[in-house]
Amino acid sequence: MAFTADLHLHSRYAYACSKHLTLANMVAWAKLKGIDLLSSADFTHPAWLAELEENLRPAGDGDYEFDGMRFVLGTELSCVYKQEGRSRRVHLLVFAPDFDTVRGIREMLTGLNSKLNGDGRPTVVASARDLTARLLDIDPACMVIPAHIWTPWYGMLGSKSGFDALDECFGDMAPQIHAVETGLSSDPEMNWRVPALAGKTIVSFSDAHSLPNMGRELTVFQGDAGYRDLAAGLKGNRVEQTIEFFPEEGKYHLSGHRKCGISQTPDETGQTGTRCPKCGRPLTLGVLHRVRELSGDERPFDGGERRPYARLAPLIELLAHTLGRGRATKSVSLAYHRICRELGGEVRVLTQAGFDDLERVGGEALAIAVTKVRAGQVQIVPGFDGQYGTVRPAD
Repeated sequence: MAFTADLHLHSRYAYACSKHLTLANMVAWAKLKGIDLLSSADFTHPAWLAELEENLRPAGDGDYEFDGMRFVLGTELSCVYKQEGRSRRVHLLVFAPDFDTVRGIREMLTGLNSKLNGDGRPTVVASARDLTARLLDIDPACMVIPAHIWTPWYGMLGSKSGFDALDECFGDMAPQIHAVETGLSSDPEMNWRVPALAGKTIVSFSDAHSLPNMGRELTVFQGDAGYRDLAAGLKGNRVEQTIEFFPEEGKYHLSGHRKCGISQTPDETGQTGTRCPKCGRPLTLGVLHRVRELSGDERPFDGGERRPYARLAPLIELLAHTLGRGRATKSVSLAYHRICRELGGEVRVLTQAGFDDLERVGGEALAIAVTKVRAGQVQIVPGFDGQYGTVRPAD
């Protein structure tokens, strides 16, 4: 048995997120994508929590269900604090086994003067280490995963406010951190190069702020869709595979300065320095730069069991490309929904559907595009300094 999970999501109560992120819509899109397990997201927000308590029904030990979809109770917390003379900003994914634990977490955060009725991703003035300790004191079954660990401003290893190692961030709580999330701008192979991450389970989720972006990155775990097998999967690296963005498509892959249109590889930054050659302002040092900085080697680090992964372009982007329309247009949306319904969901379309089926349902151009992306035959313009990159099937 295996289950496909997207556990980094947001509700409509999170900052800069779509108003259409309701439970019913999230379930409908998860089914369209081919996802088996979702995070509830944003359980600290009082209005969203009320909706969760009203709609989610217990379905086992730590498991909940709504309209045929399995959920675990999860949220993202933003730790903002000072350590070793530097300002730190670290985002954490937090999972709780039941609503009683959620209420305990909310009480703890209120005691730290966190505002829970604003952003669904509240700010906590506490270190990642101290917050982890407090969460485990509330319930030892809680789970903590550092989110999008390479993002410059809010990643555990980010260039702007992060650390150089997991142990520096979590101290004596580091053994309680079993997994890390890659983020859109890195893939597992990049993380395997870093000795500081040896032995940690590598997971990938979407960080979706809108419905179409759900499932753009996914993790397939061994076992049944639920809290118990999720915990076992994180602790024991029971991951069958991850489904990834091409990391170059992530908006912090390379270093650069968006305002001046400057994008640089690590080698280029090494030659010209870390300031913008046009205006002199500091460059935003990207994920590839940080991976190189913390690994010192292009080869994977030999320390930890690795799992297969696939790098794919979202189906809606491939349709927009082959139809010559914007991804938000009605024609692209109609084609996307029809193809997913007929071929068993986006994950299956991108990873398993045969050429003949793709051609029959989506046309020859789409079948060729999906086949090329599976084979890594793509043209890439890498993202940098908050600007997404582009990935297109090769001509």
